[in-house]
Amino acid sequence: MPTNLTILLFCLLPMLLLFMDTHAKNVIAPTTQSPAPAPAHQSKKHGSTEGSLQPQDCGPRCAERCSKTQYKKPCLFFCQKCCAKCLCVPPGTYGNKEVCPCYNNWKTKRGGPKCP
Repeated sequence: MPTNLTILLFCLLPMLLLFMDTHAKNVIAPTTQSPAPAPAHQSKKHGSTEGSLQPQDCGPRCAERCSKTQYKKPCLFFCQKCCAKCLCVPPGTYGNKEVCPCYNNWKTKRGGPKCP
């Protein structure tokens, strides 16, 4: 008949192994998962190719995009909506939408361009 110590050992050993495995994954995973982000000044295409922006970068890029329009509020609203979906904003204040197909191809119900 097994002793209390043996029963306790057989119960605690799997828990200990599970804890060590989970702890090892948590410690090792963050260092191997994400590469270091590239500096913004490194590439002229940063933010102008689809998926190259982080959501927090949309505000400044849209402010630049809408800087010369007389309809700033709607421009900023739709630019930020498009940026949140596409994670890119074309360079300049007008045109250049071909560098960001998602931004270019998102249309209104009437078929007009959704993104400024």
